[in-house]
Amino acid sequence: MATTGKQLFTTLDPDGTLTVAIEEVSVPEPTGNQVLVKMEAAPINPSDLAILVGAADLENASYSPGKFVATVPEPFNIGSKARHGLKLPAGNEGAGTVVAAGDGDAAKVLVGQRVACVPGNAYSQYCIADASACLPLGDHSAEDGASAFVNPMTALGFVENAKMDDQDAILHTVGASNLGQMLTRICKEDGIGLVNIVRKDSQAELLREIGSTHAVNSSNDDFMDQLRSAIADTGAFYGFDPIGGGKSVDTAFKAMEQVAVSRMSEYSRYGSNQQKRMFIYGRLDTGMTMLSPSYGFGWTLSGWLLFPFLQSAGRETVSRMRKRVLDTLTTTFASHYKTRVNLDEMLTKEAVTDYRAMKTGEKYLVTPWA
Repeated sequence: MATTGKQLFTTLDPDGTLTVAIEEVSVPEPTGNQVLVKMEAAPINPSDLAILVGAADLENASYSPGKFVATVPEPFNIGSKARHGLKLPAGNEGAGTVVAAGDGDAAKVLVGQRVACVPGNAYSQYCIADASACLPLGDHSAEDGASAFVNPMTALGFVENAKMDDQDAILHTVGASNLGQMLTRICKEDGIGLVNIVRKDSQAELLREIGSTHAVNSSNDDFMDQLRSAIADTGAFYGFDPIGGGKSVDTAFKAMEQVAVSRMSEYSRYGSNQQKRMFIYGRLDTGMTMLSPSYGFGWTLSGWLLFPFLQSAGRETVSRMRKRVLDTLTTTFASHYKTRVNLDEMLTKEAVTDYRAMKTGEKYLVTPWA
């Protein structure tokens, strides 16, 4: 027998009209190794915002209970042509209680348990998830487990990736984010050098309190001096950037090269031989990624996404990562939220414009049954 409940959908029409609305849906019975999860909490992560609101004009949108209609300007609309006309769910991850299961053994053992999951439609009262993608939370609350996957596994993935590439230091361009704080704790525990870039002295102080040795403020006049010093001290020629647009990667490459050149005994018109690598893992800035010819040819820029990394890392590594997250869910991988909203409240103008701003330390948590 099907279960009914509320679910969020986002639709972008060819003319640039974006409609985000809560609807009553019928959720089918789980089969095989599927489980039916009554969702209790789901975070709004930066990775959710592209499909949820994208570049829509939220200030001039039309708002009504459980719905808003906005316009996506060009060229962002044409850049999203592949999703035109599709009614899409949203919400990568969340947590709740398994209330039904298919006939698979892996699914049946989860009935009655609270789990974290990655269903892709977490902004719902009920979700179907695969048992293999569920993390039993034990005595942890749904709020504790709501963000148990995307940020924790991403931060751990950075460290695992660095180790695979024989790197013992990392540079991170948004150090004070929720993910950045997790990365700081992981690097301290694992003895990995870490250079954190922040925008405020208060953010630098926050990171120092949790163990960061190098938190450099990009707003300071001596920022580049501080950044070069931190890179020289740690050997961080390997970094991760969620900003994407603008000059954040360019700045990192410049500082890395300047440190490398300072160690050269002879001049080379081609720059240093020091390999410098940056990964873009997000698009907080949707503008162009700007690079300059100022760091030789020994550099690589590529994208980084969590799920392709997990597929390449192998089952043993992923299992070890998941266990580490669960074991330290309320310490190393603790998440904090600015406010909690239900499904209807998350679509009000006040809420949408606030969480779309993606301010550090101001994450929203959706509680579908509130």
